[in-house]
Amino acid sequence: NPEKESVEYVDALRAGLQWLGISWASESYTSDSIPEIYECAEKAIAKGAAYVCTCPQKEISANRESGKPCACRGLPIEEAMAHWKKMHSVYKPGEAIVRFKGDLSALNTVMRDPSLFRIMEAPHYRQEKKYRVWPTYDFAAPIMDSREGITHAMRTKEYELRDELYFKLIDVLELRKPELVEFSRLSIKNAPISKRLLTPLVKEGKVMGWDDPRLPTLKGLARRGILPEAIKIFVLSFGLSKVESEPGWEKLLSENRKLLEPSSRHFFFVPNPVQIRIKGAPEKKIELKCHPSKDLGARIVSVADSVFIPMADFDKISEGETFRLKDLYNVKMASKEGRIVEFAGDGMVEKKVQWVPDSGRMEVEMLIPRDLLNDDGSYNENSLEKISGCAESAVESIKDGEMVQFERFGFCRMDK
Repeated sequence: NPEKESVEYVDALRAGLQWLGISWASESYTSDSIPEIYECAEKAIAKGAAYVCTCPQKEISANRESGKPCACRGLPIEEAMAHWKKMHSVYKPGEAIVRFKGDLSALNTVMRDPSLFRIMEAPHYRQEKKYRVWPTYDFAAPIMDSREGITHAMRTKEYELRDELYFKLIDVLELRKPELVEFSRLSIKNAPISKRLLTPLVKEGKVMGWDDPRLPTLKGLARRGILPEAIKIFVLSFGLSKVESEPGWEKLLSENRKLLEPSSRHFFFVPNPVQIRIKGAPEKKIELKCHPSKDLGARIVSVADSVFIPMADFDKISEGETFRLKDLYNVKMASKEGRIVEFAGDGMVEKKVQWVPDSGRMEVEMLIPRDLLNDDGSYNENSLEKISGCAESAVESIKDGEMVQFERFGFCRMDK
């Protein structure tokens, strides 16, 4: 469809496949085979299996509903062929279409003389204005599958009712018959995968683009930090089935975390930070490993008399309560109002709190993707949560695109 396709989608498809680790021997484009597809159209018309219809769209729809043939259906083949030639130069868009001569009384309404070609004058991203008569998917798919040697044509099950037409066209055109394999579309709950639903969100600026981390596009998944291997494990876990599947994000994210854990460096990060002053504590330099069990290096953190802790933790600490600054030492809340704690040495303490030193800290903005849609299908205005926080200065070493683990917070990706 020249009105809906663009080189942007082609490039994204190619880049997405490469990112997934999929290679191919050659590329082909249906639009390069339009002359051969035209030959098939003429063969179908010559056999009386297709005709050109010049009825208004409202009349076509009414006739399909009532099962009534129009006058165009009974025209001689020579006249139908003359109309076909006029579609390429004389008729304007909407004035003529090619229809398959099916069964107007069929319970499967797809077979009630469906459209096979229509006139579209928009320039095509690849063919420009070379053609103005374009095949529908129903006509092009079986021809290309057969001509290109496809043995198993894999289609999602919403095409089930169109299978009858697929094989009727193969028979009429005397083409090799592929085997159709159908499966249910795998969707993530409240994350639309249809271009029809995603395009308005991109155009209206409700998302940052096709690589928005809330989107289940390959670009979006990559930007979110989802690994190709996690996608493979996730998809294969559902099998090739016609059973509808609409899991939430968690299953995919869980598989991803398992793969990220062994290779992601650890750092300290504090969301919504609260500064607390420490009384009686010695200045200290500690060496922290970048991973608890793998050799991913270490960093030195200097602590004086002030640190930042998460607001959520601060609110839960009672005055007089002793807690541990993780991997550092114990402190006792001396004054909630003054945000003052007292050094309390070492020893076993149940409550551990994440912290970042006052000196050399880095300001961090965290984007947290949530469900893009609400359960009723409407756009979720709160689908991208923004959290401000601070991290230890060692985060300067994180490279663009690198996945790290902020301890007691989660896996994160540095976004340029």
